[in-house]
Amino acid sequence: MTEAPLILGIESSCDETAVALVRGHDIVAQRVASQDDAHRIYGGVVPEIAARAHVEALEPMIAAVLAEAGIGLDDVDAIAATAGPGLIGGVMVGLVTGKALALAAGKPLVAVNHLEGHALSPRLVDANLQFPYLLLLVSGGHCQLLKVEGVGRYRRLATTIDDAVGEAFDKVAKIMGLGFPGGPAVERTARGGDPKAFKLPRPLAGTGEPHFSFAGLKTAVLRTFQANPDRKADIAASFQAAVVDCLIDRTRRALDAAPDVTALVVAGGVAANGAIRAALTELAGSRGLPFVAPPGWLCTDNAAMIAWAGAERMAAGDTDGLDAPARPRWPLDPDAPPARGAGVKA
Repeated sequence: MTEAPLILGIESSCDETAVALVRGHDIVAQRVASQDDAHRIYGGVVPEIAARAHVEALEPMIAAVLAEAGIGLDDVDAIAATAGPGLIGGVMVGLVTGKALALAAGKPLVAVNHLEGHALSPRLVDANLQFPYLLLLVSGGHCQLLKVEGVGRYRRLATTIDDAVGEAFDKVAKIMGLGFPGGPAVERTARGGDPKAFKLPRPLAGTGEPHFSFAGLKTAVLRTFQANPDRKADIAASFQAAVVDCLIDRTRRALDAAPDVTALVVAGGVAANGAIRAALTELAGSRGLPFVAPPGWLCTDNAAMIAWAGAERMAAGDTDGLDAPARPRWPLDPDAPPARGAGVKA
């Protein structure tokens, strides 16, 4: 039996610098460097600071991962680097580094769509997960429902028409001064609150439109907090409950539209949220479907998922030339019809 290729993955699309070596379903070595401290005082990610941090971190991290595995670059079978979507400065740092390594070592390059990394990551930890499956992709920049039909084959069933769910979590955290990163801060605060304390809207829930909307919910939180500044826990819990209701309502609708899927899958940074996972587990069970969620560390930005996506792409016969572009926008389903108001998040 032929040994699976050893893939070096590089991820730098936002504010995590990550490097990993993956062979088959085994993560041989990995490193992730967070930039939370650098961005915390600004309450959000500053693209220029992020790009500079990637430049400083990548070379020693690559050396550390190779050293941990006890190999040299010549022992790697291919280089997989995120080519978008994301903050273009950071994307360029990682992709150019990947190109340089591929050229120097004479190895194939796979320019990976960051969203495809998330979409395929559950298959890294669950070898039994088969296509097609329904994916709820929830992160700081994206909120989509996709039917994953195969490697490179994605049918978008829903997207956000304004804020992504992770963006809404971050903005709510900023409104209430809960700290950065916002998603974990809101979840921690919500544990001490009453999810029924405030009646917040559930945008688009129950409608025939398939998409998501969170801008109105965010505005409702702002007004509620201005009137009740001493009730942060109750507001956080009520907000999180509203988000969960919206996600479940929209996911239920997507399952109706894709009755042949083998599983319900969640991925992306917001997929680490415990309340969201619990509700999705219940929904999947009600449909007789397995629920698949990667471990929390694999939901946030990491290079193991990029290496795995590179391996899946190579197995499908796909590699890229050194002219592969860095892309700030790169939809998984470029043929999906435009969503009302979706703009760059489509």
